[in-house]
Amino acid sequence: MTHVTSEDLRIAPLTQSYALASGEDRCAVRHKVAVPAKLRLSGCSSFAVNVTDLSLAGFACDAMVQSPPGTRCWLALPGLTPLEAEVVHCSNLGLGCAFQNLLNAAVLERFVTGYPAS
Repeated sequence: MTHVTSEDLRIAPLTQSYALASGEDRCAVRHKVAVPAKLRLSGCSSFAVNVTDLSLAGFACDAMVQSPPGTRCWLALPGLTPLEAEVVHCSNLGLGCAFQNLLNAAVLERFVTGYPAS
């Protein structure tokens, strides 16, 4: 990874902080998967989603709904009780959510090996 300093960047301070932060590592390794699941947003009924990215700390799914960051949700993966999470990112491509409690490593391994992305 290239080390970036503010002296290397001849841009506005706000942009500098973003450029530096975007080079940071995430707290957990993300795995590309294709897991059919159900998602329920706070105050709504559950609906089908495809989990496309899974880690110990969270997930991304192809939900075609708009939900602001901070919204509480529950992800029901096959064979598990729903896992509480919080929306941290929303775009036209779907939602990114952080689990309330880290996913068990053995459970993560089961979904990574059992539902690989094509």
